[in-house]
Amino acid sequence: MRLKTTLQKEPKHILFNLNNKLVSCVGWTTPDEVYSCADDHHVLKWNLTNNETVTLLDLSKDCFPTSMHWFPKSAQGGGAKKAGSDVFSLTSTDGKFHLISRTGRVEKSVEAHKGAVLCGRWSYDGTALVTGGEDGQVKIWSRSGMLRSTLTQNSIPVYSVAWSPDSDQVLFTNGRQLVIKPLQANAKPQMWKAHEGIILCVDWNAVGNFILSGAEDKRYKVWDTYGRQLYSSSSHEYPITSVAWTPDGEMFAIGSFNTLRLCDRSGWSYALEKPNTGSIFNIAWSSDGTQIAGACGNGQIIFGNVIEIRLEWKNFEATLTASKQINVRNVMNDATEKLDFRDRVIKVALGYNHLVVATSSQCYIYNTKNWNTPMIFDLKEGSVTLIKQAEKHFLLVDGTGVYVFSYDGRLVCSPRYQGMKAEVLNQQTIAICNDTVAIRDKTDEKVVYVFDAQTGKTMGDGKPITHKVEVMDIGLDQCGVTAERRISLVDKNRDLFITSVRIFGSERKIIKLANMIQTHVWNDETNMLAAMTDGKILVWYYPNAVYVDKDLLPKTLYEKDSSEFGKAPQLVGFLGSHLILRRSEGSLISTSITSYPSVLHSYVMSNKWDDAVRLCRFVKEDNLWACLAAMATYAKDLNTAEIAYAAIQEADKVQFIISIKEIPVKEARNAEMALLCGNQQDAEAILLQAGLIFRAIMLNIQLYNWDRALELAVKNKTHVDTVLGYRQKFLARFDKPEANKRYLQYKEGIEIDWDKINSKIEMEYQKERERPAAGVGPTAGSRSGAVRT
Repeated sequence: MRLKTTLQKEPKHILFNLNNKLVSCVGWTTPDEVYSCADDHHVLKWNLTNNETVTLLDLSKDCFPTSMHWFPKSAQGGGAKKAGSDVFSLTSTDGKFHLISRTGRVEKSVEAHKGAVLCGRWSYDGTALVTGGEDGQVKIWSRSGMLRSTLTQNSIPVYSVAWSPDSDQVLFTNGRQLVIKPLQANAKPQMWKAHEGIILCVDWNAVGNFILSGAEDKRYKVWDTYGRQLYSSSSHEYPITSVAWTPDGEMFAIGSFNTLRLCDRSGWSYALEKPNTGSIFNIAWSSDGTQIAGACGNGQIIFGNVIEIRLEWKNFEATLTASKQINVRNVMNDATEKLDFRDRVIKVALGYNHLVVATSSQCYIYNTKNWNTPMIFDLKEGSVTLIKQAEKHFLLVDGTGVYVFSYDGRLVCSPRYQGMKAEVLNQQTIAICNDTVAIRDKTDEKVVYVFDAQTGKTMGDGKPITHKVEVMDIGLDQCGVTAERRISLVDKNRDLFITSVRIFGSERKIIKLANMIQTHVWNDETNMLAAMTDGKILVWYYPNAVYVDKDLLPKTLYEKDSSEFGKAPQLVGFLGSHLILRRSEGSLISTSITSYPSVLHSYVMSNKWDDAVRLCRFVKEDNLWACLAAMATYAKDLNTAEIAYAAIQEADKVQFIISIKEIPVKEARNAEMALLCGNQQDAEAILLQAGLIFRAIMLNIQLYNWDRALELAVKNKTHVDTVLGYRQKFLARFDKPEANKRYLQYKEGIEIDWDKINSKIEMEYQKERERPAAGVGPTAGSRSGAVRT
């Protein structure tokens, strides 16, 4: 990826046609229109479609602009394709800020600071304007220019300000320190030393919630909101004079003397341009994130287009070679295709045998088997911020919502919830698979909403997933049936959890898999899960084992040392048996795991249990046998489970499975298997639904759920004496008196006669053997539900 930069042939901002005057600020209204201000007191409007430049406004001779910021389009309301913003704020050295319409009319001029007003920014919701001045003050103003509050008063000039994504905090510079100040009165600010020189510029990523700073110490740095340094650049030749995040938060640009750099959000550099511009004092991105404009010290404006974005999927490689052209290459036979588009390409995604391209007006869907006839449909919103793919469909995210489309261009659904902010969704906060869409709530980051991908309605019991800690990253497994869909969560503590998507009436189990996880990704063909932790790559061959037998989970885990891939590599893909990683300097590398787990998954999904057993016997590895044991137990295939548990020497579980096999009633066997998996509520529900009341009572006695056992016996008016008898034996073993009021109540009127109890138990087992659906299992195991005393 790189920036294709252009400079106009001669400076447009000139004073008396003698001296070039520095351009102080630039701003985009639409992706084809830029405004600029300079020391020549002119405000120019640039039309990039026809390359025309006109003077919009002549400022007063004592007004030297310092910054400009357009009112956020998302805060204006109106239609999705509203033609840009209507007003911008312009700060200047005369101590004022000016509200100016796009037609050039000065709506209002406000005396704001003593000395120069060095910076001004609209909040994301458009309700407030923050200014920072040479007098060291930071002030909050209403949309109409009325003073609301003075956030801080310092002796050091405030060179740059930025709003938090929720518009409830302000970030500003204070010499070598960065300060985050909440808007609430008397709220304590957060402050930390960020650079060794005066900080000149800051920006706050509205999507990823990261902070970017540049300073006179010639470095740029990336921070989280707690002031922890995530990245620090090496020292440049000159001070960093401007920084800016792209609207989708995936990249940022850095400006310095004769230097323009494009960087990934994690800090490493995509491209470095060395234009003859002087210092670049201000950088602005177009709303679609494909173009950049810079205000240069030599009186020129620099424009850049992001090109050479390269995507890879299996044997295909797609490269954006120009703003309206993509080249596709099949590396197997070196065949190439050149795809031309009417409008500028904004977003591209490649996967699952399809290339999806979003331009400023249309979406193109190509099948990798046919590049000549794409499916094309018009887009409502001109700027797509995200594309994510699954096997059967893909989703588009723009400023107005989330849309799921099939690969034939049909709108499937548009999931939404109250208060959804589509413009801040990114790769980490939204996930899709064939039947589910998951979205993390921005207003409450502990909440994840799950929707049916076919209807857009909430799944399960309609309640969102609520975690105890803020969720930072989510993912969905891609294979299997909808009822068994799993979602993975990485929270603020970097702990990795897994839970079921569909929950009906039972309590949700959110189970922890690992801690200190940096990135994680699901396999595209099987339900394997890979994660990157400190110095290791972890691959769970069958993460669903955590719902079957927690003891098996460590045995299904593969670990690999990641030191050979450099410092802090990131997982970006898991295709088949190949893991794709990005090193800290940005290069992509691939590493492989054994292909046997993938083969085992394919056998199990096809119910080829004999082939699965043969594979495990051929490979002779415990982790494969452990996967098979968990898979067979989950599928209730007792014979295969018995073989697999025996292979990993789990004698107690083999014995339990043998006893389950001898139970004559299928529902009772399923209940015992559910109990083996630790699902006590499911086991009881299976028995009650099948009318096996006695089994359900004995199950609760086995688990020492005495209150529940008595409740079932009393409710169904059967085996109350059985429950009382077992309770009596239990207490006698520990030489304890009865203290439970309910048991004392029923004990007074019921005689405990073990001959009668045993005879009733025998009758229950006889009934089970005589049931029409009962098998012909040996009678020796028919008492497996009885309790040893």
